[in-house]
Amino acid sequence: MKADILLGLQWGDEGKGKIVDVLAPDYDIVARFQGGPNAGHTLEFDGHKHVLRSIPSGVFAKGAITNVIGNGVVLDPVLFRKEAAELEADGVDLHSILKISKKAHLIMPTHRLLDAAGEASMGSGKIGTTGKGIGPTYSDKISRHGVRVGDILADDFDSMYASARDAHFRTLANMGAEVDRAAFDKNETEWLDALEYLRSFELSDTEHYINRALNDDLSVLCEGAQGTMLDIDFGSYPFVTSSNTVAAGACTGLGLAPGRIGRVYGIFKAYCTRVGSGPFPTELFDATGEEIRSIGHEYGAVTGRERRCGWLDLVALRYAVMINGATNLIMMKSDVLDTFEHIKVCTAYRLPDGTVTDEFPFCVGRNAAGVADVEPIYDTLPGWLTDISAARKESELPQTFRDYIRYIEERVGVPVSIISVGPDREQTIIRE
Repeated sequence: MKADILLGLQWGDEGKGKIVDVLAPDYDIVARFQGGPNAGHTLEFDGHKHVLRSIPSGVFAKGAITNVIGNGVVLDPVLFRKEAAELEADGVDLHSILKISKKAHLIMPTHRLLDAAGEASMGSGKIGTTGKGIGPTYSDKISRHGVRVGDILADDFDSMYASARDAHFRTLANMGAEVDRAAFDKNETEWLDALEYLRSFELSDTEHYINRALNDDLSVLCEGAQGTMLDIDFGSYPFVTSSNTVAAGACTGLGLAPGRIGRVYGIFKAYCTRVGSGPFPTELFDATGEEIRSIGHEYGAVTGRERRCGWLDLVALRYAVMINGATNLIMMKSDVLDTFEHIKVCTAYRLPDGTVTDEFPFCVGRNAAGVADVEPIYDTLPGWLTDISAARKESELPQTFRDYIRYIEERVGVPVSIISVGPDREQTIIRE
């Protein structure tokens, strides 16, 4: 058996949580492979909205589905406890269905302080992080100074933690950052208390568990966070996240060999959004962008920040499909464009030297102000001007909308297998 991957092809917020929830009943295991609690996966069903941050989106699936937090994830014990408590209040028996990798790294209270100090030091060139300590945690991981989940089981954990904390304080002092020690002590007490709750879960070498499961012909769905264009290597650097959000991240974030990967489901919106700083070639600064934001309720699931909105970017989408080896596309929020008479799609970029390219270039991301150094070139397509939110099969969709789907497929070279026409799990069309 091979493991399938589901990930975002844009700048995150594509709707991965909903689709994992839709697909989960077909799998035995759902495993999160990277990211931290800065990424919120929103699920809606039975009239209720649920936001998951670190816990895989398969927790609401009926049946004996195991959920795994992999080694590529960074985990904040306080936020994890809060998220878990909300799930348990909804009737989810989390302890019986969740496994956590011992090799996942812990977000410490000082990581948040380092995150804030780092952003402040960059002034107008800041990345626009969520301030949850994700970047500094991954920095410690790469520099071999990190504290991992498995470490909380060690007899010398207290001294290990104190050493890492004090090193952070020295760094903060060198940065000239002032620390409110009374506030920190309160946060630290809460963090240490949350570790006791974390110890109540099954902490294990999940790479062995997942590989044994595949050997036993159990099915695995690997769930990514953020999106391809925020990947630390292939995104619009330096305005990116701190982990590999692409398909290769599932291998390193769960302990899977490349040959064990099957389908790669790539999710994208019928338009584009981005949160935080960084270049965004098709961003709309006019009433059209505001209308998309309003209709699509484009606000961060975790932060509540307004998302920047723009037309669909096929240059970036083709690039993401190539990097991930996407085998199936899933288009989200199609219904948001129901009322637009004309819909634009970016097919190429005009570079600063006047040349035109349909390949995603290095220069998108290097501008210090986070402005794209390219001019988008658009095709204009007719809108469908029809409410498609009630459609449950492809034959119920207007021909103009189906032409929009075919247009994308022809230019990207991968079939659109699933279409979302609303936030509820029932508002999903599986194409033949």
